[in-house]
Amino acid sequence: MRSHERTIFGEMSALAARLEAINLGQGFPDTGGPPQVRQVAERAIREGLGDQYPPAHGLPDLRAAISEHQDRFYGLQVDAADAVVVATGASEAIAAAVLALVEPGADVMVLDPYFDLYGAVISLAGARRIAVPLVADTLRPDVAAMSAALTANTRLLLLNSPHNPTGIVFNQAELSDIAEFARANDLLVIADEAYEHLWFDNNRHIPIASLPGMWDRTVTIGSGGKSFSFTGWKVGWATGPAELIAAVRVVRQHLSYVSGGPFQYAMAAGLRLPDVYFDQFREGLAQQRDRLCDGLADLGLRVIAPQGTYFATTDVRPAGFATGAEFCQQLPYEAGVVAIPQSALSDHPEATGPYVRWAFCKQPEVLDEALVRLRRWLG
Repeated sequence: MRSHERTIFGEMSALAARLEAINLGQGFPDTGGPPQVRQVAERAIREGLGDQYPPAHGLPDLRAAISEHQDRFYGLQVDAADAVVVATGASEAIAAAVLALVEPGADVMVLDPYFDLYGAVISLAGARRIAVPLVADTLRPDVAAMSAALTANTRLLLLNSPHNPTGIVFNQAELSDIAEFARANDLLVIADEAYEHLWFDNNRHIPIASLPGMWDRTVTIGSGGKSFSFTGWKVGWATGPAELIAAVRVVRQHLSYVSGGPFQYAMAAGLRLPDVYFDQFREGLAQQRDRLCDGLADLGLRVIAPQGTYFATTDVRPAGFATGAEFCQQLPYEAGVVAIPQSALSDHPEATGPYVRWAFCKQPEVLDEALVRLRRWLG
């Protein structure tokens, strides 16, 4: 695991704290989530409801709420008893799914750039990572490249949409092609959909498990932290066919066993919030996206407008930088702002080299101050 010792997110956040720089690197909001969800957690703590271990696979009410959520938003029929497992954040759900479904020596395909956790858990499973670059300039998935990279040992596709770090959302046609690729090659799919409620404009999120022939081969990952802006609570989940979730449950119970008792009650309430909450959540983040992206474009950076997530992507070459890594190395010291080079999340720096990821899930005044500092630096 030595190659995974360094995490760019922890490194850059620590640098931001040390230099008192504005942290647009790590994806966490700087405002609280919905107060009615917080109040449920507070009440659970006061009443001692979460003081002891919750059930191993999650509180029954939370599993029921997850099942209701999948039906309400996507028309997916999920058995709360056998087809849901609650985890310590989406990260643990992803790790448990990879460890459960991938044998040592197998190949796992990811789209590049990718969240750094993916590489670490693939290594933990004793498997090999096959990273397929997104299309240069547009950052869209390339099924032809995926087919060319396929090996006889490829067993699983780790798919992420809405996509971190690029901010793109895979459309119906792209997902249909990816689904056909998975079916034709008998691949299991772990669908990391942590940002499922963070899509903008008309770029609606479509779970790949909802496409024909995909439910039986897909484990879908969700995140309460991302959906309700309580990232520190670390409540996530996985849903899918009972036989796959049974395997994920076995592994997950030997990781953290259980966690977040009071927060599980709160997340059940969050998943049952009315549609207006999810609509306003998206609208607010879309305004923050536009605020940052318009400012970055005014500075001469080429912005690839994000369709979802917390993240915007820019090409820094128009500002006179050869690579995003060079840009991000100077940025904290000279401008007092932190961002993430996408090459740090990539096996193909020749493709991702020019790109930088910016987190816009910050208060408007924070984004404005970051832009003031960038304008002063870039002239």
